[in-house]
Amino acid sequence: MDKTVKKKKWTKIAAIGCIVAAILAVSLFIYIQSVTYTPSDLALSAVKSDNQVKVTEIKEGYKFEPNDGNVIQPNIIFYPGGLVEPKSYSPLARQLAELGHRVYIADMPLNLAIFGQNKADSFVNEHPDESFIIGGHSLGGSFAARYASQHSDALKGIFFLASYADEKGSVKDTELSVLQITGTDDGVMNEEDWENSKSNLPEDTVYVRIEGGNHGQFGSYGKQKGDNDAAIEEEKQLEIVVSSLQDWIAGMNVAP
Repeated sequence: MDKTVKKKKWTKIAAIGCIVAAILAVSLFIYIQSVTYTPSDLALSAVKSDNQVKVTEIKEGYKFEPNDGNVIQPNIIFYPGGLVEPKSYSPLARQLAELGHRVYIADMPLNLAIFGQNKADSFVNEHPDESFIIGGHSLGGSFAARYASQHSDALKGIFFLASYADEKGSVKDTELSVLQITGTDDGVMNEEDWENSKSNLPEDTVYVRIEGGNHGQFGSYGKQKGDNDAAIEEEKQLEIVVSSLQDWIAGMNVAP
């Protein structure tokens, strides 16, 4: 086989390989889109600016701020759960902004925090002289913990919603304040893994258990596959989450 024929053969093989790879990539994207949870009508309405809260779509996600410009520290960074669109957490972000906080919801590649662990960098860099806490729901909380373990000097605390810190996200040897919130009717989070993960948190971690709360109602996107029916309304679960966050923040030193 002469060199010209051989080159054409490998060029054809490479072209076919590229086409197959492109088809697989498109198929994967379509599949991920089909299993991604989308925001409820309530969440979509909460992501709109009004006379109380200014909502801005920014490069790395969404920013919620009190419209009067009087921001209370700490700023709050939030990592969404796996395969959940970021707008699904706009009711939580809005209520925290109404209380005076600046809140960032990260927009993750393919809606998976595993591909956007360092998204918080851009939010912290926007206000480097202010204080920040970070948190997340489910998979988002675990990767928020990984970020916090590597950037503890830039943060005041971390909170978990139906989530936990794995070994790579251990914050037990940091000075971070930690809040853990779970629901008694959560059918998604692995309770054994959650219990074992407590060794990755400091001894003074604050634990809150929401009676009747499930996994999906930490956001606003409908019932999640494998989850249990909640015994309380979504609005009630959100109320408890916000109140718990308020109490926790009140007990920490938020000075930059």
